[in-house]
Order: sequence, then C-alpha cells, then structure tokens
Amino acid sequence: MTTAPVAPLAERMRPRTLDTYVGQQHILGKDQPLFKAIKQGELHSCILWGPPGTGKTTLADIMAQHANAQLIKLSAIDAGVKDIRLALVQAQQYATVVFVDEVHRFNKAQQDAFLPAIESGLITFIGATTENPSFSCNNALLSRTRVYVLETLTEQDIRSLLSRALLQDAVLSKQSLAIGDNALAAIVRVANGDARKALLCLELASMGKANGTVIELVDVQAAAGVAIPHFDKDGDHYYDILSAFHKSVRGSSSDGALYWFARFLQASTDPTPIMRRLLAIASEDIGLADPKALSLCLDAWDTYHRVGAAEGERAIAQACVYCALAPKSNALYTAFKQAKRSAADSVNDPVPLHLRNAPTALAKRQGHGVEYRYAHNEPNAYSPGQMYLPDGVQGDFYQPNDRGLEKKLLEKIAYLKHLETQVKSS
Repeated sequence: MTTAPVAPLAERMRPRTLDTYVGQQHILGKDQPLFKAIKQGELHSCILWGPPGTGKTTLADIMAQHANAQLIKLSAIDAGVKDIRLALVQAQQYATVVFVDEVHRFNKAQQDAFLPAIESGLITFIGATTENPSFSCNNALLSRTRVYVLETLTEQDIRSLLSRALLQDAVLSKQSLAIGDNALAAIVRVANGDARKALLCLELASMGKANGTVIELVDVQAAAGVAIPHFDKDGDHYYDILSAFHKSVRGSSSDGALYWFARFLQASTDPTPIMRRLLAIASEDIGLADPKALSLCLDAWDTYHRVGAAEGERAIAQACVYCALAPKSNALYTAFKQAKRSAADSVNDPVPLHLRNAPTALAKRQGHGVEYRYAHNEPNAYSPGQMYLPDGVQGDFYQPNDRGLEKKLLEKIAYLKHLETQVKSS
C-alpha cells in the first residue's frame, strides 16, 4: 500500500488567516484600506504585482476566505476563454473570487472576457503577476481593478517564516530540529526575499537529519546547490565590499562599480546600503563637478521601489556607471568641512549689522540692515566689496577644480574676484 504524498513545506506552511500572513505591511498594516476591506469581507477587484514568493496566491486565498466566497483558481499558462466562461457560469451560484495566476500571460481577448463580470459585480477578480501591469495588462482591465505592489520579503520576514516552520510544522517539529545561526543566515541569503525558496531550502536541508539534531551550514550549502557567499552584515566583510564599491566609483572604474554592486546583491536582498553609498559619493566625490549625479541616484532608488528588484536593480546599475564615469571633485566636501570648523571656532561671533534682519523700527534704529546693498540693484546682480562673513573669519572655503561643471564655477569665482579687485583699486 502506498502512502499519501506529503505536501511541500511551503504549502504546509501557507498562512490561512490574515493574522498569520507575513510581510507587506505597507498595504496590510492595520490602518491600511486593504487590511480593513479584507477584515470586513468587502473585497474589490485587484491585481497583485510582485516578485515570486511574496505571497500573492496566499493573499488571494485569505481574501476569499474572509469574504466567505468560493475561490476559483485559473492559471494563464494553460487556461483559455473556455475555462474563463466556465468559471463565470459557476460564479452565478455563489459569491465568487476568481484568481488568475500569471495574468500577464493572457492576451487582450482573454482579459476582456472578465470585464462584464467584474463591472456587474458577478465576480471579484484577483490577478497575480510578476510583470508590470501597466505594460502587460490592457487598459480596460486596469481601469476596473486596483493594483497593489507586493515587495520582496525582508530578512526579518524570512527569519520569522523559518522559525515558525521549525516550531509549527508537524513534520519538522516532530523531529525537534533546530538550526544554527550561520545556517539560518545562509537560507535567508539564498532565499533573496522569496518565502517559497526559503522554505524549500529548509525542507531539503532537514532531510536525513536525526531527531533532535541541528541543521548546520553544510546542510544548507548542500540543499541550496550553489555557493553561498561569505557575508556578515555586522562584520568586516560587509564593510569591505562597500569600501571596494565606493573606491571603484571614486576611481572612475565602471567595471569595478558594477562588479561590487553585483557581489553585494549575491549576498544581500536589500540594495539600500549601496544606494546610500551612491548618494554619499554623489556629494563627496562628484559634488558640483556634476550635480546631476545626485538626482540620478535618487531617481534610481525611487525606480527600485516603484517597479521592484528586476527592473530596479538595472536602474541602480545605471547610477553606478554614471557616478563612476562622472567628473570627480571633492571641493564641496572639503569646503563644507572647513566651513563647519570655522563656524565652530567663531560660534559666538556677532552677525554683522548690515546682514541682520530689520523687521521692526527698533531693529532699524539699532542699525540692523544699514548699508546692506541689494545685489539685484547692482550691475551683474553682484555687490563687490560687501562682506558676508563675521569680522575675522577667513573665507575661500570652496576651491573648485577644472573638471565638469566646476570649470564654469571656477571661471565665475575668478570673475567675481576680478570685480572685487576693481573696487579696491578704484
């Protein structure tokens, strides 16, 4: 007699209620509209867009359960218009949620087949896709649905899922298995934010383990089947990779920038440290030689959060190459450090009278604003000879170089100094 097959760990651990669902707090936090709608059983048609293993199918299951509705699942990989029509016939008998996995694979005619049923309220339509719906779904379907973006699970989310599996899954808990810190960290890195991948790796690593033993790093390495990079975000290696990345960009090596960015992604699911480092580079090593670098880095970061990892990582790579090949200058970085030191040394020096605000008659009688010259009323919108620092504070903090935009700024400073010289000699 053959025994019934055991469902994979990822299926056994699939959350059945909203309270046990992990991640996506940006749309499922207790104060979010989607959370409230699900809890109240008042669903609306929507499209769930996110990377694999982020809980799209699970969320659809939970939504149907809270609405006390039958759930009809279709896969756009093998379903056709005939299957869609059959689902709509079944929907006439009960409150129905129709879930379409890989909805981006349906052509326009197949997507259009749902429109009357969605519009009439016959069904609640939930589509799941890993592709940008703006490009893969037609406008008619998009106009009748709300798009929710599911994000890659955080490291803490994955750790929580793995710990819960060891404690709650009947198969694993029966074996009383534990997992070492290095092994747990390795699974988190291999999973790369994918819950299904994390649970599969844990399941494979646990196979053959004796009751009461510990899952070690070697077990995870064998289960993963790939080299697991050495990477401890609290250790030296983490900072060594960031240092190598920063120095490559500063040294104008686009190859080095791309390589160390890719190495970082091999070991971490979160590119935030790289983006922070790029923003630091844009102001520290590029500065006013190319002010556009700062905006481009911010745009890349924003793109990552808007479209997800697949397209977002390319945007970050674009920023890496741009910053590596941008003209370099640390003149602003140096100038600001000097200005801060000077400000600390002269923190109690009074503001010169002509620079003080004069909002009242009393302030004016005390000489505030007297002899101040309004630059826009003078030739070239510049008041040569007017001082803007306290007495005794030496200026010339900013010394631009002759690269990129700073070459123009250098010419402007030289021109202003020429005007100052003319005033002094007259």
